[in-house]
Amino acid sequence: MTTAVTIPRHGGTGGRTAVAARARQVLKAYGTGETRVVALDHVDVDIARGQFTAIMGPSGSGKSTLMHCLAGLDTVTSGEIFLDETEITKLKDKKLTQLRRDRIGFIFQAFNLLPTLNAIENITLPMDIAGRRPDAAWLQQVVETVGLAERLKHRPTQLSGGQQQRVAVARALAARPEIIFGDEPTGNLDSRAGAEVLSFLRKSVDELGQTIVMVTHDPVAASYADRVLYLADGSIVDEMYNPTADQVLDRMKHFDARGRTS
Repeated sequence: MTTAVTIPRHGGTGGRTAVAARARQVLKAYGTGETRVVALDHVDVDIARGQFTAIMGPSGSGKSTLMHCLAGLDTVTSGEIFLDETEITKLKDKKLTQLRRDRIGFIFQAFNLLPTLNAIENITLPMDIAGRRPDAAWLQQVVETVGLAERLKHRPTQLSGGQQQRVAVARALAARPEIIFGDEPTGNLDSRAGAEVLSFLRKSVDELGQTIVMVTHDPVAASYADRVLYLADGSIVDEMYNPTADQVLDRMKHFDARGRTS
């Protein structure tokens, strides 16, 4: 396991912080009657703008479901979700697709790069599809932030796993989304490559003002965040600010032992 590093934080508990996204009384259930399963149980949460939030919890706790609902990738059974002041739970499919394209970035375990395109073409692909020209100065800043300036003409097969995920990170950043969601973004990487990607995510918050929400099971990955939310049985049961890997690991051991916070 990678040794966690001490990284300066922005935000935390002090002062009033703008909200990038929020959920209000969100219920997500599957099935009916005796087969009904509640994945999210009337969740209320605010995601602070310009901060790095990690979501953790045991398998089946609802952490990925919460992220997917916040990102507009999944519908809710009831409740409201807002991106800034836009209630996404009321949007029709076309408007929701446009919102995800224009205002949200995504990073997943699978790098989802097109093998026939080089790194810079993969980075700008979403904007190319949308018919938008990238901001050249911003794109250069993103490329430099993720350390890809010397690899832009390389295709995915010519890049390591860590470099491919950095391309995916740059792709998410390049369109200047309001918020980026990552579902286990370092899950397919070794510890060294994972630490590189997490450092770039951290840097994008501190230097580029990005807002990031990441689902992870890894205490070291969570230690890069400003705030960790803990889910159990579909509810947010605890949170931690400016965590260390050891603090996160101790908290997760508590869940493993008892299933839910006391």
